[in-house]
This record gives sequence, structure tokens and C-alpha cells, in this order.
Amino acid sequence: MKIQVNPDICAGFGICTGIAPEVFELHEDGYAVVLVTGVAQEDEDTMRRAENQCPARAISISET
Repeated sequence: MKIQVNPDICAGFGICTGIAPEVFELHEDGYAVVLVTGVAQEDEDTMRRAENQCPARAISISET
């Protein structure tokens, strides 16, 4: 599963970093970045929670 954060949409709320700090980090410019190239299928619930709780809707998840 691939996780992406759209830097044009991210508002730097940081909710994703609280939900999955091993996957997301707030970059020095104040916006979230993804730390890993892929996420295991067993972590899908956590990733979906981060996606759904992002107020800016900047997180997207794909199966590839």
C-alpha cells in the first residue's frame, strides 16, 4: 500500500503524525511528509484513520 501527502493541500495540522508517527512527519516547512515507501497491509486501518481524520484531505492511499 502506498501513502502520499499532497503538499499543495496539506495545511500542517499534524494529526497524521499523531496517528502514525512511524509513517508521517512534519517537515521543517511545516507540512507532512511520508517517511516510508510502502506500508504493510496489516496497517491499513491506521492509514485509513489518518486519511479520514486529515482536515485538509491531503492524504491519499493506493494499493500499489
